[in-house]
Amino acid sequence: MNDKDLGVRVARLRRAARMSQAELAGPKLSPSYVSLLEAGKRTPSADVVQYLAGRLNCEVADLVGVTESRAEEIDLALKYAEMTALNGEPEAALAEYERIQDTIDRDEQPALWLAAETGIAQSLERVGRLEEAAARYEGLRTASERSRDFVAGLPVTVALCRCYRELGDLSHAITIAEEAVTEIERLNLAPTRPGIELLSTLVGLHCERGDLHRASYLAARAIEKAGQVSDRKALGAALWNASVAMHRNGRTADAVELIEQALAIYSEGDDTRALARLRNAYAAVLLEFEEPDIALAEGLLTQSASALSDVGSDIDLAYCETAMARVKLRSGDPAASVEHAEKALGLLGPLHRLQSARTLLVLAAARLSQGDQVAAREAYERSALMLEASSAGRQAAAAWSELAEILEAAGQPERAIWAYRQGMRCLGQHGRILPAGSLLPRA
Repeated sequence: MNDKDLGVRVARLRRAARMSQAELAGPKLSPSYVSLLEAGKRTPSADVVQYLAGRLNCEVADLVGVTESRAEEIDLALKYAEMTALNGEPEAALAEYERIQDTIDRDEQPALWLAAETGIAQSLERVGRLEEAAARYEGLRTASERSRDFVAGLPVTVALCRCYRELGDLSHAITIAEEAVTEIERLNLAPTRPGIELLSTLVGLHCERGDLHRASYLAARAIEKAGQVSDRKALGAALWNASVAMHRNGRTADAVELIEQALAIYSEGDDTRALARLRNAYAAVLLEFEEPDIALAEGLLTQSASALSDVGSDIDLAYCETAMARVKLRSGDPAASVEHAEKALGLLGPLHRLQSARTLLVLAAARLSQGDQVAAREAYERSALMLEASSAGRQAAAAWSELAEILEAAGQPERAIWAYRQGMRCLGQHGRILPAGSLLPRA
């Protein structure tokens, strides 16, 4: 059953009831929404379907086409839970998936139970309950290994890596992804969209950790393999993460070229959330130019925020707020930058350590622009510690270096030297020429 089928049923029942679209819309909907729904161009939530059934004085089953088969009923309920999630209601989707799973006997209907479990894991991730989501994904990964359907389990592996990345455990995420890539090579599997998305995810993980040579190598492989499949979205994912590698390598112009190609591909599809997140990434790259196009970056982020307010999660919005904080900082408005950064931190909560660390870096720079060195120093130090705990050594080193500059400007040379040493340690420089505690002679 698709949206067009539902729209046809709504239109048929409305005409049979001799109702206009405005009468069916009532106080809750608009006539234009009903028109688009009947044309198959809108996906109603479960609440809207219930509302329409009440207006038409019919059963929900009359609208959605439920059959007497129990399995088909569950499958249909799962589809509407998915629609609820796509409509930007992850909490409601989570409750619906949990309700559905409670009605399923895992031994008798394992496929439906696992579908509900996948929905629960995805919803937990969307609402920011990452540790619970990771635990669910781990169980799903184990189930896919037992079924020996390796390719079918790859999206779960990608999602699991994404959770560990957000939790700040880059090393574990990379280990999981590398093991899966190695298994693909061992089995000599033909390129598939899930496999290319896994490879692209691994590119992003290595970029985060600072292993840019490995990231660039894998990015080239991902683009090459994406050219061997007909799925355009696979190529879009490869180009997206390759642009991240280019960006981190300082090749901003090349990164822009790749990300614009990815934008063209995602604009062809209907994944509004992914397109909005890609616009965020595009805006971030634009800000790296010596003379950034502030207006274009801000326009992209405004588009992104508008879309994500409907279909995104709090975490998606937090990424957008952090990027907007950088825009305001580059445009000379540190007060607005602080406002956006603090809003992002509120949306992220305590678990999203890696992104929180990046947001703290922006907040620190904004505070410094305001002349508040104490608040800037505190934010930089918190950021550096979070990055270091996430195994993001190169990024942590940069944060410690910026902190050292603040300390030096504040007249605290000893603390500045300490911060520089912390940064060098993050880059693997642990040795010292002089014994601990020795002093260099004064000039």
